[in-house]
Amino acid sequence: MPPLVAEVAGEFAARARWRLLEIAFWFLAATSVIALPGRHLILTAIAILGLFALSLDLILGYGGIISLGHAAFFGVGSYVAALLAKHEIINEPVIALFVAGLAATVLGFVTSFLVLRGSDLTRLMVTLGVALVLREIANKFDWLTGGADGLQGVVLAPVLGRFAFDITGHVAYVYCLCVLVVLFVIARRIVNSPFGLSLRAVKGNALRASAIGIAVNRRLIAVYTVAAGYAGIAGALLAQTTQFSSLEVLAFERSADVLLILIIGGTGYLYGGLIGAILFKLMQDWLANLTPQYWQFWIGLVLVVIVLVGRDRMAAYVAAAGASIDRIFSSAAGGFLRARP
Repeated sequence: MPPLVAEVAGEFAARARWRLLEIAFWFLAATSVIALPGRHLILTAIAILGLFALSLDLILGYGGIISLGHAAFFGVGSYVAALLAKHEIINEPVIALFVAGLAATVLGFVTSFLVLRGSDLTRLMVTLGVALVLREIANKFDWLTGGADGLQGVVLAPVLGRFAFDITGHVAYVYCLCVLVVLFVIARRIVNSPFGLSLRAVKGNALRASAIGIAVNRRLIAVYTVAAGYAGIAGALLAQTTQFSSLEVLAFERSADVLLILIIGGTGYLYGGLIGAILFKLMQDWLANLTPQYWQFWIGLVLVVIVLVGRDRMAAYVAAAGASIDRIFSSAAGGFLRARP
């Protein structure tokens, strides 16, 4: 292998390694199952929102496709999971989750050809239009979807035949967290693969990427389809944990909220959606109790601060803090090993 190729391969391999902050993040997530038993309901909502934001980050942060209608896939996954359980077609949550994700994936593949046409403004309108059309279809066929009243009577079997959903949300949170971890690991592998690196090239300059032989449209279709499946699984989790689905899962506000979450957490590094979901949901919960009428004002103020401070500057602060922590722990570990006889 030529030296330059070996050097580049080593650099990419180092970038793909799990860092200390990542391990700490997931360790804290795991310990929250035991440490925060009274907060499992809100933690379940955070896990679902985080997965939904992660799906949008795949197309926005890595593919450069901005969407105002990502709720279309979220809603399809929600309705499919709810209908499968209500009509006792598939009561087992894990299998139903897979089927709901597959349905959203198919929808994402079909609509991806529309999204690729035109500029960013055209994509905004197309994605928004798809979500609005699906919402009106769900409202029209109220005999199937429940219309404005929602789809009620959703009864699920225990997860894997052993763990029944309880009113306190313990099983629901562990279930959602496990799904989130598995899908995050898959997404992390995707973005650190040659496919993910080519997506970064497409986002940076699609014309130049095409000139060096990268099939731009195929990669955008692929990542859009995968992101749609992720969003559908997030919607299915919401339907399964609440045992209810309504037109709200297809609403414009759902797409706007997930875009807001990514603005808060940042795009292009996967954890932005998770961190943004945590901050957004905790702020929403706290501010709604503090000032029920004006909580949206305070969240808007946070967005203004983010814009004024600058996303790049905040990311630099976080990166510097992470590097400092890595150095401290590496030094401590080295001193411990040298002190051993």
